[in-house]
Amino acid sequence: MPAQYPKINNNPVLEGYYADPEILYSNKTKKYYIYPTSDGFDSWSGYYFKTFSSDNLIDWKDEGVILDLKKDVSWADRNAWAPCIVEKKIKGKYKYFYYFTAAQKIGVAVSDNPTGPFKDSGKALVATKPEGIKGGQEIDPDVFTDPKSGKSYFYWGNGYMGAFELNDDMISAKKGTETVIKVDKTFREGTYVFYRKGTYYFLWSEDDTRSPNYKVRYGISKSPLGPIEIPENNIVIQGVPEQGIHATGHNSVLQIPNKDEWYMVYHRFSYPTGIKMGRAGGFHREVCIDKLEFNLDGTIKQVVPTHTGIESLK
Repeated sequence: MPAQYPKINNNPVLEGYYADPEILYSNKTKKYYIYPTSDGFDSWSGYYFKTFSSDNLIDWKDEGVILDLKKDVSWADRNAWAPCIVEKKIKGKYKYFYYFTAAQKIGVAVSDNPTGPFKDSGKALVATKPEGIKGGQEIDPDVFTDPKSGKSYFYWGNGYMGAFELNDDMISAKKGTETVIKVDKTFREGTYVFYRKGTYYFLWSEDDTRSPNYKVRYGISKSPLGPIEIPENNIVIQGVPEQGIHATGHNSVLQIPNKDEWYMVYHRFSYPTGIKMGRAGGFHREVCIDKLEFNLDGTIKQVVPTHTGIESLK
């Protein structure tokens, strides 16, 4: 390619309006999948979920609708938001447990394949606030399997970070493990937990998805249920207004299998129009990927969001 030729922009990675991206590597298919909120619906009123697959993190194939609240879910039919997914081997077979927000409650659907079809469990997994919590919404699920113990943990909440250990069936809470994890005042929503070199990283979004200043912060812990210690400089990603990049938040994290190679998957206002839309910028969002790197002491290097994005995996 000629030296003066402009670089191709790989962000956004999905065509169209999508938000709250959850990324999964499937050991069954050896592919990557993004599970987003279907965006562009007035006041976040979408009612179905899709998934997209890729083998190089650059070229994404639309795999279609995997769960339609109006057709597939009996207990809610609106506000399909912010899903998450986990792959688990049960009795020698891979199963996919897909947790999703619907009508400000959280449900779970199950499939034998990362692209579905997904079957809803028939009732909400989380429908009420944790004890002692007054405000916020029951939204934004996250699921994390601890590589040390094999146990799976579930997180959720807006205005608070609720958590519990999941039973082996992956569709119910283990009694006595429910807790509210203390975070600082920057916590709004969008919990995401991952593990690296003995440390549990807790990521969350600050501010509001309608705000240009929506950003991601983090804390660390020695356990999947906290307590969380918050580093001094704990911004993971924030906008670059001079490049027209705003509201970089609600993320997930990908580790390339068996490598210390990491990526940050997040949404931002659609470029370049989102910032001019006012409140509607908060539901006209697009999904991007940039590299996630760590300092030698394990702290996270602040990610600088880009239009160019990442290069194709070999």
